[in-house]
Amino acid sequence: MFSDSKKYERLREEMVKKQIESRGIADPKVLMALRKVPRHLFVSEALRDQAYGDFPLPIGEQQTISQPYIVAEMTQALKLGKNDRVLEIGTGSGYQAAVLAEIAFRVYTIERIRSLYLKARKLFDKLHYHNIITKYSDGSGGWPEEAPFDAIIVTAGAPEIPEVLIDQLAVGGRMVLPVGDQYSQDLIRIIKDEKGIRKENLGGCRFVKLVGEHGWRDS
Repeated sequence: MFSDSKKYERLREEMVKKQIESRGIADPKVLMALRKVPRHLFVSEALRDQAYGDFPLPIGEQQTISQPYIVAEMTQALKLGKNDRVLEIGTGSGYQAAVLAEIAFRVYTIERIRSLYLKARKLFDKLHYHNIITKYSDGSGGWPEEAPFDAIIVTAGAPEIPEVLIDQLAVGGRMVLPVGDQYSQDLIRIIKDEKGIRKENLGGCRFVKLVGEHGWRDS
């Protein structure tokens, strides 16, 4: 057990140095979180030795855990502080929420696929992430009862920016999400201030589609 722990610790360190720092991620809070969260526990046992590779991996239900770099890029783009309340749309494996929880005060995460929701909640409890609040629901409409949020992250590709999520963003808040068609998207950062919203294109990306009332309709 001890040797496995040391092995994965070494693989995390290599991941951060070779995939994350070398590609321009410099926020010390993000780097700390990636060094700490045991990514291998968020994939199936058969894939654990691949967990720190520079690629996404399947997690079942036709969903994936994003490659480490995109997790780091999106997290850095949120510019999180220790008192921030963050909304995540699409819990998936739970890895992104765990990274956020290492930095922010509280993370609210929504998953529409029940098996993934239950698996992630069980893992959060096992790893003592008591600041992660989970919900089994259509996440495309956000979580209005808990709004406003200092930051919102959408980990699935939307056909357009859902206005309902902009409404749930606090003044001074940041939102990062992939926007485009079902095959490729642009990673967009939205900053909301007293004058309205500003949009920035952070580059191309590819995510599974955001399914729900304010995303793609499930066929």
